[in-house]
Amino acid sequence: MTIAIVTDSTSDLSPELCAQHGIVSVPLYVLFDGRMHKDGIEITPPELFAGLRAGKKTPSTSQPSPAEFAEVYTKALESADQVLSVHISGQLSGTVGSARLAAQDFGGRVTVLDTGSVSMGLGMRVLRAAELARAGKTVPEILAELERVGREADIRFTVDTLDFLRINGRIGGAAALLGGLLNIKPILVIRKGRVETGGRVRGHKKAVQDLVDHTRKYVEAHGGARVAFLCTVGGEDYVQEVRAGLSGLDFTDMGDHGIGAVVATHAGPGTMGVTLEPL
Repeated sequence: MTIAIVTDSTSDLSPELCAQHGIVSVPLYVLFDGRMHKDGIEITPPELFAGLRAGKKTPSTSQPSPAEFAEVYTKALESADQVLSVHISGQLSGTVGSARLAAQDFGGRVTVLDTGSVSMGLGMRVLRAAELARAGKTVPEILAELERVGREADIRFTVDTLDFLRINGRIGGAAALLGGLLNIKPILVIRKGRVETGGRVRGHKKAVQDLVDHTRKYVEAHGGARVAFLCTVGGEDYVQEVRAGLSGLDFTDMGDHGIGAVVATHAGPGTMGVTLEPL
């Protein structure tokens, strides 16, 4: 039995990585400068941030339609027996709802999973699903493994500016202003499918150290782990600082991953973080 793996663009998996693992990624949309742009296809984070610096209005984001998912599922089922469609938290986007509506028309051949995560928290589970499908596992076996991983998976990140969180309603204007004046860096996590505060530190160096310390504790507690590094434009050097702090630690390195335009719309430039999974 063959299983096709489908995800969405908030997994932040590059086209090359998707092609390598046979994953189909359905793009979300960024409404910017009066037009709807397909994430990663018609708009990139550098283009987005350049437009904002030029004074264009703040973008918004939107999920794919059920019809778009239905088209992908129809094509996938031409060569696969089943589809496993793995997506961003339903608490953060309506994407998984669109996927579920589309799946109803395929007679049980399409299974949709809400991972309760985003960015590489989602992407790492998509990669694992593809690995398991190649290994001949069934859909129920893959779901059981993803549920196990999901119980202990962790994503932790920080942002360079609080302005984007304020614009998108994550924090109030007064908190953003105070945070900027005091150089406060929020430490953010994904809990129960939502972005929540995991702490706060003062200054860039302490933010890097928080991510380093947290990753070390996680890897040591789990006897190893899969670790992915993520950032938006401007966060690349910060990620390398985190990497340097993990020197000598034994973990499975899942690489560096750029955050796409949809997630970057909410996180802003200079965001950096780590995604952690048990082996």
